[in-house]
Amino acid sequence: MPWFAWLLAAAALGAAEFFTLTLVFGLLAGAAVVAAVVAGVGVGLLGQLVALGLAAVAGLALVRPIAMRQLAQGPLTRDGSDALIGKRAEVVQEVTATHGLIKLSGEEWTARALDESHVIPVGALVDVMEIEGATAVVYPRELLP
Repeated sequence: MPWFAWLLAAAALGAAEFFTLTLVFGLLAGAAVVAAVVAGVGVGLLGQLVALGLAAVAGLALVRPIAMRQLAQGPLTRDGSDALIGKRAEVVQEVTATHGLIKLSGEEWTARALDESHVIPVGALVDVMEIEGATAVVYPRELLP
């Protein structure tokens, strides 16, 4: 089989991968490129098929599981307001269920208590449980288990 036929097959498989995003067709496209290189060197059809098979098996059995595991994991870092969740802050103005002010990462944030029955005094340490818009929802640190 001529090398350009393998490249056409690789392009078709690459296009299929673009629409499915399963990593199967993309790895098969890579195997077709390997077969194209083998064909370009002058190896016969049997050698091309062996190269295609070995590259496909290596990709699907070795590379795909690792890639899928990496894709399944979320991002390692949080950014924006998500990065503030779990941080410690200090109460600057008494925090209740409806209003308050805390110092968080060097900035003052409006805050409200997670538990509506809590009134958190000035100077208390709190943990940021979530961010709702520009308001931090906090819980007093000394009440945590």
